[in-house]
Amino acid sequence: MSSALLKHLQQERAVMDAFLELLDQEAEALIKSRFDELPLITERKAQLAERITALEQERERRQQAVGFAAGRTGGDAAAAAGGLQQVWQELLVHAAQARDNNHRNGIMIHTHLDFVRRSINFLRAHGQSLYGADGKHQVGLGNGHSLASS
Repeated sequence: MSSALLKHLQQERAVMDAFLELLDQEAEALIKSRFDELPLITERKAQLAERITALEQERERRQQAVGFAAGRTGGDAAAAAGGLQQVWQELLVHAAQARDNNHRNGIMIHTHLDFVRRSINFLRAHGQSLYGADGKHQVGLGNGHSLASS
């Protein structure tokens, strides 16, 4: 199983590295307010997350087939039995980094959404509309002027 496990761990690591790269792209898009990039990034993240889950489940099935437990304990034992502790530990480190980076990005997204919600609520509470239905800029309760005439 050791060469098959090595190949599988390398495959998991490659997908995890792609996921980490995508998380960095997402963070950059958020920081630089390139929100139009987020739908494609989110779609790709979902695809990679599904792939990571499938690879993890396949590894656990293989572990169990040769007598190791599922999960981290079984992974530790299988890696030790095959002399693959370094590759296994690198995968675990990258998985933890992906978890942390995904959490960081989630905080950035929620912070931005909270700011937008509070801004909208502030404008609604004060009865202020920046532009009317006719496209005219409105200041307070006065009559506005058309954007085209500015």
